Amino acid sequence: MAEKKKVTLYTDGACSGNPGLGGYGGILIYGAVEREYSGAELQTTNNRMEVTAVIEGLKRLKYPCKVEVYSDSAYTVNAYTNGWIYGWKRNGWKKADGKPVLNVDLWEELYRLTQEHEVTFIKVAGHADNELNNRCDKLATGAIAEYRKQHPEELLALEELKEETQE
Repeated sequence: MAEKKKVTLYTDGACSGNPGLGGYGGILIYGAVEREYSGAELQTTNNRMEVTAVIEGLKRLKYPCKVEVYSDSAYTVNAYTNGWIYGWKRNGWKKADGKPVLNVDLWEELYRLTQEHEVTFIKVAGHADNELNNRCDKLATGAIAEYRKQHPEELLALEELKEETQE
């Protein structure tokens, strides 16, 4: 059996308001080749964007790979390094206190993807001197800015809805 390709994945998520308009970004690295990706969602949270960034990177891999994921998200990294996700799955996606796991749709998808690939999660300091993490942050915030430019009517409608519900 051929040895799995070794891929490095840097990811980051961002949110303008929490919940609010969110973005994610990532960089896939295989040898000398780097591929960047990003996206945005209208009504989301920072944690959802952090997990989505990893999911979107892993979904881009065409073959099972050995992947090192670098993220500044303790939420994402600790779920694996502390083994929480395995307990959540075993307990029907409930935490130790019996409450449902938040963002279960994303955790189920990430779990499935980590079964296809051999994934190691590595925590990096956020907004520090890690060049690739900083680039992912720019991709995520850039996706938010691009969404604002391309969908001003959706943002206006969301703001009007928020105002109505606060009256």
